[in-house]
Amino acid sequence: MRNQEIADILNQIADILEIQGEIQWKYLAYRRAARTIENLSENIADVLGKQKLPGIGKAIEEKIKELITTGKLEYYERIKKEVPPIVIEMTRIPDIGPKTAKLIYDTLKIKTLDDLEHAARSHRLQRIKGLGPKTEKAILKGLKELKKPQRHLLGVILPIANRIYKDLKSLKEVKQISLAGSIRRWKETIRDIDILVTSEKPEKVMQVFTSLELVKEVVLKGPTKSTIIVTRDIQVDLRVVEDESYGAALQYFTGSKEHNVALRTLCSQMGFKLNEYGLFLKDTEKKIAGETEEEIYKTLGMAWIPPELREDRGEILAAQNDALPTLVELKDIRGDLHLHSNYTDGKNTIEELVAAAEKRGYEYIAITDHTGTLSIAKAIDEPKLLEQITHIQKLNEQNQNIRIFTGAEVNIDQNGDLELSKDLLEQLDIVIGAIHSNLKMNRKEMTERIVHALSNEHLTILAHPTGRLLNKRAPSDIDLIEVFDAAKKYKKILEINAYPNRLDLSDVNCRTANQQGVLLVIGTDAHSVKQMRFMEYGVAVARRGWLEKKDILNTLQLDDLMKKLKI
Repeated sequence: MRNQEIADILNQIADILEIQGEIQWKYLAYRRAARTIENLSENIADVLGKQKLPGIGKAIEEKIKELITTGKLEYYERIKKEVPPIVIEMTRIPDIGPKTAKLIYDTLKIKTLDDLEHAARSHRLQRIKGLGPKTEKAILKGLKELKKPQRHLLGVILPIANRIYKDLKSLKEVKQISLAGSIRRWKETIRDIDILVTSEKPEKVMQVFTSLELVKEVVLKGPTKSTIIVTRDIQVDLRVVEDESYGAALQYFTGSKEHNVALRTLCSQMGFKLNEYGLFLKDTEKKIAGETEEEIYKTLGMAWIPPELREDRGEILAAQNDALPTLVELKDIRGDLHLHSNYTDGKNTIEELVAAAEKRGYEYIAITDHTGTLSIAKAIDEPKLLEQITHIQKLNEQNQNIRIFTGAEVNIDQNGDLELSKDLLEQLDIVIGAIHSNLKMNRKEMTERIVHALSNEHLTILAHPTGRLLNKRAPSDIDLIEVFDAAKKYKKILEINAYPNRLDLSDVNCRTANQQGVLLVIGTDAHSVKQMRFMEYGVAVARRGWLEKKDILNTLQLDDLMKKLKI
């Protein structure tokens, strides 16, 4: 079994135990273990028992071994029968926790999700004490999301796509190859993988493609197009096109639909016709471009548009007026200011994080372990944080190659106050504030809570500002314009959290924040050295948000950064 499958089962065990009213520490133990496994970059089967994994004790370790060995877990199968299946199914709905699911079942005896939808539409849920119109609305929205074709996190699907890309690129029969579709645009969630190649021997390419190790099912095998289903039931489409049409096909299959429609409309107005085979004169059908994307855009009198911007958000007009931004690149990043060590729920020591940062060519990092009342993340207490500060100071004396900033990810309480003493806040170089609880406060209260946190003189960065978890939890209801205004007023920095299931702020929101004059930072929120690679996902969000190097705090050189933060 793969990591995510095992983590899903552990989370479901936690849900069942919570539904059954078990004491908190027991179900939280399973959630911690699931989180650890989700954070692993290695296969759990390769490391279990060989190294200490945070949050995985002996009892849970034995259960994981049983899953790995047999593909089943007797304990899970037994307790699953003790709870009505519909209660567990309801927990799949974003924003519906185990207790709410059980409350709905106990009161209305819901048997199916259709029954639940009918109860919500007929406002029967409002009759349950503790529920109201907001819950009904969230349930209807969640049910609608469940019915949509499954979309996969960019961080899950991109490594799979890159593996297939690498295998095909190594073939001597492949002349040109590119990922296409929304994955080339680095969209936060992806439905399937599109790959485009040119080849004089497409039959050989298709044979290799449909025989890849990852293949679970061959849906279609043809001379110019084949479709396979790979691990995690992801669909992969491979198309072989002519060299003379490669640019046109790449432009067409990269999308987005909105960008393509706008571009084709412009072409028609200019007397052209654009499709996946090339750019043609409308009257004579004479082909005038198509071998490269650059050739097409140049013929239309505009600069080549980076794929991340092709969403019909003003990029065509900007390209016509030579006003496209010079987008930030991964090589521009000089450090990571959101890292977790094994002082809390991270896997690696500070020394190991430093070594990994040096390999990446960074000038600085910040160690920002959890503090406050976040029990699931094994939040650090104040004496331990003082110990960590001393530890970092000694490391800085020993290592002149990279600067390690003292920091903490401090819980923001319900009132917007930081859950750390003023004395300790003053000793830290960087204070990241983050909300982890009471995420469903109403719009006014949540906005006031965040604005109050931003007004704190010790706060440096607001982490994952909307609290969303992609495919799992909707963003909190926040007046972001008011938050952006407060960030600008108090000279605070907002984070683009690069962790694949967050990517928060989103591309649209970080663009708006930038337009409001707010400085942003990209942080990986890494809990292991291998997760430091998540920086590329944060950079992708920034690029989709039209951000340049100057808009991102951690593109600054060390001296400039320290001046900016007054360290």
